[in-house]
Amino acid sequence: MPTAPSNEHPDFQADSTTRTRQRKQRRRFLTSAAAVALAGPAMAQSPAPAVPAHLAGTPGGAFSTQPWDGGTRVDTGPYTVERVTFKSGGLDVVGNLFLPAGKGPWPAVAVMGPVAFVKEQAPLQYASRLVREGFAVLIFDPRYHGESAGEPRRWESRQAKVEDLRAAVSFLAGRAQIDSGRLNLLGVCQGINWVVEAAADDPRVSSVSIVAGHYLMPETAALYLGSPENVALRISRAQESRAAFLRNGQVDYIPIVSLTDRDALLVPKPIHDFYYRWADRGPFAAHTGLWENRITRMSEADIWGHRIDEQLRRLKQPVLMVHSDRAATGPLIPRRLFDEIASKNKQAVWLDGRNQIQFYQDPMTIDMVVPHLARFFGRVAA
Repeated sequence: MPTAPSNEHPDFQADSTTRTRQRKQRRRFLTSAAAVALAGPAMAQSPAPAVPAHLAGTPGGAFSTQPWDGGTRVDTGPYTVERVTFKSGGLDVVGNLFLPAGKGPWPAVAVMGPVAFVKEQAPLQYASRLVREGFAVLIFDPRYHGESAGEPRRWESRQAKVEDLRAAVSFLAGRAQIDSGRLNLLGVCQGINWVVEAAADDPRVSSVSIVAGHYLMPETAALYLGSPENVALRISRAQESRAAFLRNGQVDYIPIVSLTDRDALLVPKPIHDFYYRWADRGPFAAHTGLWENRITRMSEADIWGHRIDEQLRRLKQPVLMVHSDRAATGPLIPRRLFDEIASKNKQAVWLDGRNQIQFYQDPMTIDMVVPHLARFFGRVAA
């Protein structure tokens, strides 16, 4: 039968040492807890830790999306970016022109992004990659948005965006570093609707690429708003709002995204979760541009009332469609509309499994798209 360990037994001595250490730790804890309880109010008034000056969330000067060298330019090495301004409809449009290192002349691409976008969103992701493929790329804030001029703010005007694209083509054609015979348009999400219309009426445009298109059609509107009756109601309200604006200058706004306001333009949670962060106005977010989570209510008439099929039947330039079954308008609408494109030179690339947001910001997805764009823009211009 085993015997109990004596005081001299190694196991007993180890247990005793452990118990002694635990008693000391318990006494220290109780003493510290009592001291904290007694000093509670005083400790609550102790100063907060200092914030290093270079991390302070206070503006360091006038707003700027970049620390532009010399006020107009950033040289990254492989490419330069110029802050540029051009006129559209008599107003200043502010953009960033990406130019490859070297003399050129370079083929060029003008980019139109998703609904109510600013240039620092998806367009920046495509520009910073296409420029490394040997293309000059112009991204810009359309009129009424971001750094560009125009009132009322955040008016999503179909006519203005088409005019802005044509003005962008004119600006690119006038630059010495750019080959005016190789001017292309790239649309992402809802921007595809406006690049198609702009290209259809502009023979200077060599080709069009449309990526993850939010193809504006009655079926699309019903898909997002729930029913044709809801679509008609939203368009009617938008038309009433536009009439009030023309009558007395009244401007009504709705959120672009919201999880609680059913009047918002887009209510799906994944879209909300992507967009709401862009409204940050802190100094550490200045490089993300001037996106606002609002849009004029009258904008909805141009959005939900548009029919891209009518424009696709007029489009004669070469067209590249990049899409996915999980992109904005799903698997069926884009395939049907591809058949509507009048161009004899049209290609489709399907990237299975990618969702809409990945076409905006996922590096791996965009890195898969850009080689298709570069080959297409280069081949059709040859």
